[in-house]
Amino acid sequence: METLKEKSITVETTVNAPIEETWSYWTEPGHITKWYYASDDWHAPLAENDLKVKGRFKTRMAAKDGSVGFDFEGVYTKVLKHKSIEYTIPDGRKVRISFSKLGNDTRIVESFEAEKVNSYELQKGGWQAILNNFKKYTESKQLHTT
Repeated sequence: METLKEKSITVETTVNAPIEETWSYWTEPGHITKWYYASDDWHAPLAENDLKVKGRFKTRMAAKDGSVGFDFEGVYTKVLKHKSIEYTIPDGRKVRISFSKLGNDTRIVESFEAEKVNSYELQKGGWQAILNNFKKYTESKQLHTT
């Protein structure tokens, strides 16, 4: 029987923004705190990011009412500016994110190894919701800069 640990989950979106700006919004802590959460009753009060191979990142995700929170963190294993990011989280699972230029838009594809505690659907939905928040945040910034 195949376990969830052996499955890979992929989420993706196309952001209406140039790849250079998309990359900045994805990687700069001041931007990360504005979008790195799955629902409006959560927030990301802290983000640290040392974007280089062997560099570490940490984002604090917490319920706005203070009832629960956790740190999402990892170590980068590959960083190709404006192209891809790979990292490993503390439980050993690996994540790969690719950025592709599509004219003035940016395609983001994020794949990660599933964990065993939560269902495949719940994991995919949560990661997709965070990616959707990123798209919404980035596109709202574009409205103010063009």
